[in-house]
Amino acid sequence: MLVKVYGATVQGIDATLITIEVNSSKGCMFYLVGLPDSAVKESHQRIISALQVNGYRMPTSNIVINMAPADIRKEGSAYDLPLAIGMLAVGGALQTDKLDRYLLMGELSLDGSLKPIKGALPIAIKARELGFEGMIIPRQNAREAAVVNNLIVYGVDNLCEVVAFFNGEQELTPTIVNTREEFYARQSSFDLDFAEVKGQENVKRALEVAAAGSHNILLIGSPGSGKSMLAKRLPSILPPLSLSESLETTKIHSVAGKLGADSGLISVRPFRAPHHTISSVAMTGGGSFPQPGEISLAHNGILYLDELPEYPRNILEMLRQPLEDRQITVTRARCSVEYPASFMLVASMNPCPCGYYNHPTKACVCSPGQVQKYLNRISGPLLDRIDLHIEVTPVDFEKMSDQRPGESSATIRARVIRARQRQEARYADVPGVHCNAQMTPRLLSLYARPDDKGLALLKNAMNRLNLSARAYDRILKVARTIADLDDSDLIQPQHLAEAIGYRNLDRENWAER
Repeated sequence: MLVKVYGATVQGIDATLITIEVNSSKGCMFYLVGLPDSAVKESHQRIISALQVNGYRMPTSNIVINMAPADIRKEGSAYDLPLAIGMLAVGGALQTDKLDRYLLMGELSLDGSLKPIKGALPIAIKARELGFEGMIIPRQNAREAAVVNNLIVYGVDNLCEVVAFFNGEQELTPTIVNTREEFYARQSSFDLDFAEVKGQENVKRALEVAAAGSHNILLIGSPGSGKSMLAKRLPSILPPLSLSESLETTKIHSVAGKLGADSGLISVRPFRAPHHTISSVAMTGGGSFPQPGEISLAHNGILYLDELPEYPRNILEMLRQPLEDRQITVTRARCSVEYPASFMLVASMNPCPCGYYNHPTKACVCSPGQVQKYLNRISGPLLDRIDLHIEVTPVDFEKMSDQRPGESSATIRARVIRARQRQEARYADVPGVHCNAQMTPRLLSLYARPDDKGLALLKNAMNRLNLSARAYDRILKVARTIADLDDSDLIQPQHLAEAIGYRNLDRENWAER
């Protein structure tokens, strides 16, 4: 007797259908083929225990299980449920008339209960794409998968419920999620607000410009000047995620196993802040069984690197290509996977080893050579890819003790959203471009061309600051964003002047002041 049960495997952030073919014949042997890894092979023992504990008999015939396509490596314990159902079906303990209508995934405990899996969302998307009527997965993953419409998702607690469902002895309750209602209800929930920030008006303006155009930004200042405090409030002024962005972001976190139990769509832009001791694989993704790294988990959100010079040089250099291409390709001997990595880089650092170079009241004890060596930890090519370099100075006592609240995040966010809407309308016909930071050279020539007065200003800045061609493009992109915040169709000289002012921390110039 031959029975087919359907599961899926995740490659990158997309799923691939796996057909589990179970055949029984005379004999007493068990064979599992189709390139399974050790975790899949060990499922045999988990299945035997789960069946025995729940009163089901293992088939006593010769069983051959093939996991097709056989050239794709099957990894993990999530195939336990479809393998167990296939073995029960060939043994006659389960009716097979509904098996081809459902996709099954889940890890079995020895008592037959189901444990959560990774990648439930991309698997659900693939199930709908292939025309399956429904999907049966562990209850903890049900809400995650139920955000996919036109697909019935059943969350179950144990093997017995699945067997009773296929035998027509028990009806399962589908998990229903009002995706849009829940998504929009949680988009404006933030614990931190810019109203709590005293002073630092120039830095808040720079962060507003960065948020409006999704520009990378570097904050440099002495300890206690407020760099981390300001950076952590940046998500509260970013425009809300769209449904498509949320779905893509949730898929990445689902594959990485970062979604909590009963989680739905991610409704707030990610804010990832890895420690400077992070490994290269954890940052970019990869491993023996490739998983998304921090730069992919920050997709459509913020990657915050505090104390930037403390990160190993090789990790910082790895960021250069994803910052340009907005994706990362992880290649291993057995496979090559591609993860999206369109993130906004926010970094902060001290100006020197002691932290008080250029401090208004405290003396720096570092020699000029030490200051330069410290700044040299950040390479010129990486610094070029950061659009705004902002000096954060300490707040004086009068501003710090002022009890009047500052401008709220909601007010700043409204201006940012309005500027983003102008950009989305401008690039509506350009695939893959949604904001000014993503502009190509062709788009720069169309929408960010300065007038003669602006060109003269740019020429003077390029010569004075010794900027690169990439820095020239970045200045034009930032100026375009500033013009959008001013509701201006043309880039005015004042927009360029402000954008140039945000480049005054380029290493060659700043350390010599």
